[in-house]
Amino acid sequence: MSVAPMMDWTDRNCRYFHRLLSPRARLYTEMVTSPAVVHGDRARLLGFDDSEHPVALQLGGSEPAELAEAARIGAAEGYDEINLNVGCPSDRVQSGRFGACLMREPSLVAECFAAMRETVSIPVTVKCRIGVDEQDEDADLTRFVDIVAAAGCTVFVVHARKAWLQGLSPKENRDIPPLNYGRVYRLKRERPTLTIAINGGIDSVDDVRTHLEHTDGVMLGRTAYHEPYRLAEIEHALHGEPLPDRDDIVARMRGYTDAHIAAGGRLQHITRHMLGLYQGLPGARAWRRVLSENAHRADADWSVVERALEARRSARLERAA
Repeated sequence: MSVAPMMDWTDRNCRYFHRLLSPRARLYTEMVTSPAVVHGDRARLLGFDDSEHPVALQLGGSEPAELAEAARIGAAEGYDEINLNVGCPSDRVQSGRFGACLMREPSLVAECFAAMRETVSIPVTVKCRIGVDEQDEDADLTRFVDIVAAAGCTVFVVHARKAWLQGLSPKENRDIPPLNYGRVYRLKRERPTLTIAINGGIDSVDDVRTHLEHTDGVMLGRTAYHEPYRLAEIEHALHGEPLPDRDDIVARMRGYTDAHIAAGGRLQHITRHMLGLYQGLPGARAWRRVLSENAHRADADWSVVERALEARRSARLERAA
């Protein structure tokens, strides 16, 4: 199991929180462009806590030499995997000639992959869609995978939707194109020597078990973010990991949060990722309300989290009375 790279969501604070819930899941950074890695603030872009391992760096780009240099930098920073984004449908990504539009250029993706693979000793993988726009989900996906695999790629994470780069917004691309899990299953059957993981619309233990009957791995996206305790439930179901107590998870976030604030960060940077921890339980709304209304303040500290916990307990008792 892994947690998908999600822009504006899977930053280092989110990953630290997710690791407490899931000792085994592979975590991914937000997509970082290769120019940003090569020329930007590496401490800000690439920093992570040692507890996050195994953690993968997802890169966006289409220039082989620059991607190779970014991969080298990522490996030197200690990442366990470099993943090439060939699935993001945003306008900004398209204008930069990377992301999902690269599915139309499998030979270029293969060249980029080969350059990265030659530069680093850690695994290099590809995350893609089943196609874009007018592409044929069968012939064009097979052609894409075969060309990139010929360059040495053995691991593909496939989001089981097309990306419509013309006519749909990035948000709409997450929901409107229909899921086609069978196409990903068929890819695994047709290319059994490749490692194929599936992504898209997966939100329960039963979903994960079903997909693992047909593929090598499952990547969770929005469910892992909006209902993070699902990560713990899936690990418990698959591996027998003890189910952690939610309040204990919150308590274990305190030291990390205090250090973040002491270094100049805001409480909201961390608690925004924790809003869904009690999803579906009595008092969840009170927990979210206190955090949402107070964590953004410049002077907010851990006492806000304590107030949110107390509000949740009070709401739970009122409901039980």
